[in-house]
Amino acid sequence: MYVCICNAVTDRDIRGAVARGARSLDDLAATLRVATHCRKCAECARAVLADAVAALPSCAAADD
Repeated sequence: MYVCICNAVTDRDIRGAVARGARSLDDLAATLRVATHCRKCAECARAVLADAVAALPSCAAADD
């Protein structure tokens, strides 16, 4: 599903970014440019981000 139409970012892209270490909306903005244009996607992006982080093994979800 597309989360950020402005930058063609999908939920799969966000989950991939989480797997590579993204843990915040700022991380997603820096790597995928999510919520950097009209920002209408910010709430949905945060929800997908939270779901993806919650699905990580507990040792991977913690910020080092």
